[in-house]
Amino acid sequence: MNNEVITDSIQDKNNDGKRDKLAKEYSKVNQIISLIETILFFVITILFIVTGYSKSLEAFAFEFTSNAYIALLIFFGLFGIFQSVISFPLGFYSEYILEHKYQLSNQTITGFFIEKFKGMLVGILIGVPLTLIFYYIIRNYPESWWLILGIAIFFFSVIIGRLAPVLIMPLFYKFKPVANREIEDRIKSLCEKTGVKVQGIFEFDMSKNTKKANAAFTGLGKSKRIILGDTLLEKFSPEEIEMVFAHEMGHYKKRHILKLMSVSVIMTFAGLYFTSLLYSDTLGFFGFSSVSEIAALPLLFLYLGLFGLITTPVSSILSRKYEWEADTFALETTLDRKSFISAMEKLADQNLADKTPNKVIEFLFHSHPSIDKRIKFAENFKF
Repeated sequence: MNNEVITDSIQDKNNDGKRDKLAKEYSKVNQIISLIETILFFVITILFIVTGYSKSLEAFAFEFTSNAYIALLIFFGLFGIFQSVISFPLGFYSEYILEHKYQLSNQTITGFFIEKFKGMLVGILIGVPLTLIFYYIIRNYPESWWLILGIAIFFFSVIIGRLAPVLIMPLFYKFKPVANREIEDRIKSLCEKTGVKVQGIFEFDMSKNTKKANAAFTGLGKSKRIILGDTLLEKFSPEEIEMVFAHEMGHYKKRHILKLMSVSVIMTFAGLYFTSLLYSDTLGFFGFSSVSEIAALPLLFLYLGLFGLITTPVSSILSRKYEWEADTFALETTLDRKSFISAMEKLADQNLADKTPNKVIEFLFHSHPSIDKRIKFAENFKF
């Protein structure tokens, strides 16, 4: 009997070692692809500007119309198609081939393209009005466009936050109230205990695309709700699901969504302001004459992308802080260290997460603390 126990223990360690190796491989490949995609964006945009193709494309757009707004849509439509064609192979590899290679995907090739097509349509429906509003502002308010645009983006974000759970997300997933009575009772009890009011607790068919598990707190105002992937409900125990829910509830109780929105607003205004200065000061260097010149706009988006890249570590630090607070709330509320640790272990295994990522990569880009740190935090947590 003792020999069997020892053999099982060795087998478990071997499986853990194999799983950790695969997780690090998977994480490394994704990081490399993300880096290449970022470099490609900057290189293509820079070449597009310095080679004069931006001016040529603007002239081409105006051959079809004298209306600047229609020319703008033609310009960015063609530029976007070009960027998409260049980046598609990497995207297809990372989103489809890699996910199947590591046995994380349930998606068919047909399903992949259907999801991409729906995403493109949603992007057009949202992107076209926003692009036209942006161009109207920068064309009519060349000095203060950054301020007016920042205000417009804020209100647009609030509207999207309200509508996304009820109009946009259902285009990609089917939502229904959680059917498991035990889980529903646990969640309702937890809501009563903490005084949290949500509009609904829903499960969605995450399994149609992936084997990964996830849960989230979404929406604003009357559209706020907790959503749980069916992959989570299938593989996790009621106690573990309650713990995951308690974590998401922690984000709500600590007002993390509102805080992140506030920080996002500040970062948006700061980004628009500083890039507007750089944009105006360098227009002449690249042969442009006006901030509203269509051919010059890729330069502005290049600067905005650079600002986003530089400030990513700040956003990551703040996000990890809020994750620690949500973990603390979950442990204090449930008093269940064991379920917290087992839930973290299952999330790591099911999502093939690297439990001990490179410290520099984690600091710069990870929105969550590593699984290893979160487990150690729970092990040492004092109730």
